[in-house]
Amino acid sequence: MARLFGTDGVRGVANAELTAPLAYRLGQAAVVFLGKTLVVGKDTRLSGDMLESALVAGIASAGGTALLAGVIPTPGVALLVRELGAAGGAVISASHNPPEYNGIKLFDAKGFKLPDELEDRIEEFITAGGLEAMVERQVAAGEEAAMPTGNDLGFAIPVEQGCEIYINHAVSSIQAQGISFEGMKIALDTGHGASSLTSPEALRRLGAEVMVINDDFDGMDINVKCGSTHLEPLRALVAEVGADVGIAHDGDADRVMLMTAEGDEIDGDMIEAVCALDMKERGVLSGNTAVSTVMCNLGFVHAMRDAGIDVVQTKVGDRYVLEEMRNKGYSIGGEQSGHMILLEHNSTGDGLMTAVQFLAAIKRSGKAVADACAVMTRFPQELINVRVADKEGVAARPDVVAAVAAAEEKLGDNGRVLLRPSGTEPVVRVMVEALDADLARECAQAIAEVVGV
Repeated sequence: MARLFGTDGVRGVANAELTAPLAYRLGQAAVVFLGKTLVVGKDTRLSGDMLESALVAGIASAGGTALLAGVIPTPGVALLVRELGAAGGAVISASHNPPEYNGIKLFDAKGFKLPDELEDRIEEFITAGGLEAMVERQVAAGEEAAMPTGNDLGFAIPVEQGCEIYINHAVSSIQAQGISFEGMKIALDTGHGASSLTSPEALRRLGAEVMVINDDFDGMDINVKCGSTHLEPLRALVAEVGADVGIAHDGDADRVMLMTAEGDEIDGDMIEAVCALDMKERGVLSGNTAVSTVMCNLGFVHAMRDAGIDVVQTKVGDRYVLEEMRNKGYSIGGEQSGHMILLEHNSTGDGLMTAVQFLAAIKRSGKAVADACAVMTRFPQELINVRVADKEGVAARPDVVAAVAAAEEKLGDNGRVLLRPSGTEPVVRVMVEALDADLARECAQAIAEVVGV
């Protein structure tokens, strides 16, 4: 049976894979394994109300208190957990996925995602029938146990100022640096998601002129041909209004993608490069190190090397980036997709915080956005997905080893090859980077042909 928790909580099609009974059990589990006071937030999906009601019912049935933050970015919930002294938090969101999907991710008392071991214990609890079944087992074993009743039942309390606390956190982080965005024209696409309630206001308070699109929502338009995974609307807005920079969030605003005035995409690698260099200049780059994943662009590695900054690469997934940062005390880490973790400011990927820190770095540089981003030259990447019978054993096959070695000889020091099995499909991802796009394509195709045999 597939593991209940994926790389970012429990996720699936709402009311089919992620059901109200499952949300109820997750609510109970949150109380049993985290504690009795839990912040609950959600993005703008139609199914959010159904799942929130079920999750809160589970929390209350276990004697817990749900602090309802309503629609708020995922990093806002992580922040509120700490600000309100809660035992943990739950976010109802499927991040960048289509509207019919939803998810539930949990945070601990410090606003961090849960470790695999704790998720496994929660899954065992749910599979065994939840709190009711646990009480039955305790009674059968001769222990005193009962489901909460009467005054022992839990309840829900609205958090009226959740978004305001989150906005102030981002704004004050820039004001403390003596930076203003006055004179900056920003094009913003909030993707019909949770950032519609936070990012426009935060950027305006910092002095920017902000033009926003997709800041309304009906529950079924979140991420649809907009936001950080569909940059065409933002590109059109940047050109139309003559913006200095474009910003796009996904549905729960745990990530961000940016754009130059010329309409060129600024991905997570480039955002991290600009921020890491700025942090080094200010003496706040812990360990003189930037953390990324094995899928980061080789241009990022070269840019950091040229600046005397070490790069640590982890497995793909922001949870692995964060794990490395916490273990070694590093202050910045991210992914090409726009997940950026700045541990000085928040405990998880934070699209708004990333955007404002990037813009502060731009202001300090005195350069146009495109010129500031020239610190990194992106290497052309060719990615081919190959369906295979045994994705785990492919890399060790002699014919594949030989094909990779031949490609690496052609690429020399100005390119690389990465073979990575998909976490969810019978697929091996063949990725090749080179200074020349044609060479990258040629090498990737040659390896893919051998992998697929």
